[in-house]
Amino acid sequence: MAVRRVRRIIRKVDPWTVLKASLIFNAIVGLVFVLGMWVMWSLVIQKGIPEKVVDLFDAVTIELTIDGPLYFRIVTLLAGIGVIGMTAFMTLGAVIYNLISDLVGGVEVTVLEETYNVAQPQQSATRRTFSWKPTPAPRRPAGNGQSSEPASERERVTTGG
Repeated sequence: MAVRRVRRIIRKVDPWTVLKASLIFNAIVGLVFVLGMWVMWSLVIQKGIPEKVVDLFDAVTIELTIDGPLYFRIVTLLAGIGVIGMTAFMTLGAVIYNLISDLVGGVEVTVLEETYNVAQPQQSATRRTFSWKPTPAPRRPAGNGQSSEPASERERVTTGG
């Protein structure tokens, strides 16, 4: 399998496609963020760290209450805002790229393209094909003004009458 280098120029990026792809990507990232925070909070609660932090703050006379469901709602809200914001920025980036590429001509990318060597069928030496098309013989008028060709091949002129 042979490989050749091919230069491609990216001139346009469809903003609708960027919107759809970035929305799916950012939604997955947001979900991973929320689930990661939930797992981390569960581990912190199991180790008893929030109670130790509350005891430390009580020692310095600062009141602190740990509210896990409130923190989870805040994390979910921040993830939702992040998904919407990043999707909007990526779509806006595609529109700005299209405007700039109209001015400068786009981005040139060199890619490797695989080529497959397909053997062409060879014609055997004993079998040859010929194309023959008959050519009409030159027409000479007869001496009496009549054409020498048959009436079916002559142009027929009809008069209205």
